[in-house]
Amino acid sequence: MSCKQQWRAFCSIGRLKKAILPTLTLVVLLLMIFAPTKAQIRQRDTTPIVPTVATADRHQRDKVFLERANSLIARPDVEFQILTGDVMFRKGDMLMYCDSAHLYEKTNSIEAFGNVRMEQGDTLFVYADELIYTDSTELAVLYGNNGRLVRLINRDVELQTNPFYYDLGIDLGYYDNYGTLTDEKNRLYSRYGEYAPGTAEALFREKVSLQSRNEGDTLTILTEELYYNTKNHLAEMDVPSIIINRDGRILTDSATYNTETSYADLFKRSIVISSQNTTLTGDSLKYDKNAGFGEAFGNVIMTDSAHSMILCGDYGFYNELTDSAFVTGRALAKEYSQGDTLYLHADTIRTYAVIMPEYEVDSVMMPADTTHLLVAAHKARFYRSDMQGLCDSMTFVQTDSMLYLDIHPVVWSDNRQIFGTAIEVHLNDSTIDYARLPDFGFMAEEIEEGFFQQLTGSEMTAFFEDGHLARLEVSGNVEALSLPQEADSTYNKFATLESSFLTAWFKGNMLERMKAWPSTTSVITPLYLAKRSQLYLSQFKWYTDMRPTSPEDVFDIPEAMIALMAEPVESKKRNLREMLSTTKRPAAVEAPTGETEEMAASENTVVNDSKEDVNDINDIKDVKDLKDFKDVKEEGSKDFNVSVESKKEETKDFKEDPKDSKKSKESEESKSKEKK
Repeated sequence: MSCKQQWRAFCSIGRLKKAILPTLTLVVLLLMIFAPTKAQIRQRDTTPIVPTVATADRHQRDKVFLERANSLIARPDVEFQILTGDVMFRKGDMLMYCDSAHLYEKTNSIEAFGNVRMEQGDTLFVYADELIYTDSTELAVLYGNNGRLVRLINRDVELQTNPFYYDLGIDLGYYDNYGTLTDEKNRLYSRYGEYAPGTAEALFREKVSLQSRNEGDTLTILTEELYYNTKNHLAEMDVPSIIINRDGRILTDSATYNTETSYADLFKRSIVISSQNTTLTGDSLKYDKNAGFGEAFGNVIMTDSAHSMILCGDYGFYNELTDSAFVTGRALAKEYSQGDTLYLHADTIRTYAVIMPEYEVDSVMMPADTTHLLVAAHKARFYRSDMQGLCDSMTFVQTDSMLYLDIHPVVWSDNRQIFGTAIEVHLNDSTIDYARLPDFGFMAEEIEEGFFQQLTGSEMTAFFEDGHLARLEVSGNVEALSLPQEADSTYNKFATLESSFLTAWFKGNMLERMKAWPSTTSVITPLYLAKRSQLYLSQFKWYTDMRPTSPEDVFDIPEAMIALMAEPVESKKRNLREMLSTTKRPAAVEAPTGETEEMAASENTVVNDSKEDVNDINDIKDVKDLKDFKDVKEEGSKDFNVSVESKKEETKDFKEDPKDSKKSKESEESKSKEKK
């Protein structure tokens, strides 16, 4: 560009500035005249805008309405409105109060701060420091600041936690960072919990604890999940749980427990443990702590460790106030106080405590005492390794270890059987101490199949040592039938005896010696001359087919036993006082002073005579033992009922010279030999 051109351009710009400058100056002057001052600007920012409340239905449940606020601030660059001063919102019937809030109109959500309060009617209140409400989920989250907890109060229910989640859509509040719910009866604590104010139902999970607030009630429930109703105060558990109070505890996997009445419905083989350390379990149970009873149904097991007793059955009932229980339906009792277990079955088995007042026995005053009884009826059968038996009614006195069997009792021990109208058995440690038959007794010992030692009398007492028969005492109408064993362990004769009193001693399960007085009648018969009927006393019965052979066999009741129990029997009924007065070990029956020697001589005479007869018998026929006798026909022996009898002696005959007595017997023996 030439110099001339540059000059022309410069002159043009100058003329333009001169034209525009006055206009710009005028605009600036106008702005300075009409523009607001700084004070005016500050006054406009602080002037509140009072929100206008719409006239729409304020109770719509799907929308949050602003009811009131002292001021509202809205800015274009902020998505929420700022509300301050006595702020109040409504959602349906729920009112929300706070000091200030942020209102998000697009999402219909709220953030509330300071003295946050939610109210529904005059019963439900929630208190917090902050609240965040999201309308899309209808969820309100409430927080407490500076260690304060969020509180929900619904009538007499109070829930405390931080934070607290309240789903307004379903009216359900919950927490996940430990909380406590308290009502007029109980206090519940857990890591996670739910509460529905409308239905009064609550759910607690993880480290759940329920404790009674009632004075004197020590109820505590520990579990991992619990359903609870704050109206009826019912607690439901479907996981392993423990219910504890001062009267005992309950172990359950499924239960409903009424904390007002202390009544429980228990399932899944729950266990009730009382303060006396007794336990009750079954497929299902009903337990009333206040009434002190429990019922069990299906596969019932009751244990009483204090009395070493276990009861089993299809149905069981236990009363801890009276310390009593019974079972029915395949009832079984296991008594293990003596080391070895006694298994007992009957239609019904009861066990209970009895307080006996002071009473007199043989002019001696006995102090008042408490004892525990077990009663089994009817068709009772029992098994123990050293003793088995049956009867229609049985009573066991635990304190004195006395066993009373009534109505056709039969007891077996080893290869011996005892039966009578009533039997009393005393157990010592793990073995039998003695057995007494007060009215009538019959004892039989099988020495080989079909052959028995037999003894009967009006009263019989058997004494045992180490579980084996040691001494036997019989008085009144004594009858005995024995098969003496020869030196070569064979049997070839049998002897019968009648007397008033008899004492027999045993060693190694074998008869060692025997005494009978004051008068005796004895008969010795060789086996080959005997009829089958002569080998049994008139009242002999052998019930081995009814004998329990194992703990499981006590449930097998033969038809023969049912028929036996149905037979009439005359026996004296004993009351409890009589039972307690018979626990003393019976004294030994002694022969009159001065007659023992004569009895021993008489016994020697019988034994010697039997040996002489055996020699003669063996010369006539080769019958050496019981096996040979089985081959001898009854018809062939009926005409040979030859016996050796000793004359019946009165009491005065015992004072005669033993030599004269022996000569008399030898004379009779010689006559008998001539007859043969």
